[in-house]
Amino acid sequence: MTIATVPRIKFLKEPTCPAWVELALNNLDEILLDHSHCEKKAAGVALNMMFRYPAATELIKQLTAIAKEELEHFELVNQWLERKNIPLAPLNAPPYGGKLRKLIRGQEPERLLDSLLISALIEARSHERLGLIGEHCPEPELATFYRGLMASEARHYGAYWVLATTYYDVEKVNTRLDELAIAESEILSNLHPEPRIHS
Repeated sequence: MTIATVPRIKFLKEPTCPAWVELALNNLDEILLDHSHCEKKAAGVALNMMFRYPAATELIKQLTAIAKEELEHFELVNQWLERKNIPLAPLNAPPYGGKLRKLIRGQEPERLLDSLLISALIEARSHERLGLIGEHCPEPELATFYRGLMASEARHYGAYWVLATTYYDVEKVNTRLDELAIAESEILSNLHPEPRIHS
């Protein structure tokens, strides 16, 4: 299978390699299961940030909406798992999330800035990869499902960036985003052998 050149997504320094698309499409059941885990984790990240910063009014407002939508997606992906008779089960996590979290500085105000920008990058990568599945998936209904998720993923990474610019100077936000985006692409430079949304 030949995968066309992957389009560039805002915030990301490097596009996903075609080898990931082939790995994902050859293991769609495992990708679906991992996708379920990703949606649950994304909701948890938003909720945890809300607990950490309970007085940040705009943050609470935006992350409430994101958490609700992530849980809705979690339910929709789980419906696909049930439809395809794929049982819910644990999966080994790729190093992507853990390595990104290590880049978050421990002291405020840098911690919040980094947390928002790491979330923006993860959502941007999710937007890109769900779109690639939607474009190349050989199962028409599943392809349509994935294309339908792209818009919300784009909203999410945009919302995290807007929140960062709400609490920090735009130049500072963009400088740090650039640094983190370089690291994000480097983490993905060696394809993880197991099929994962963020492998």
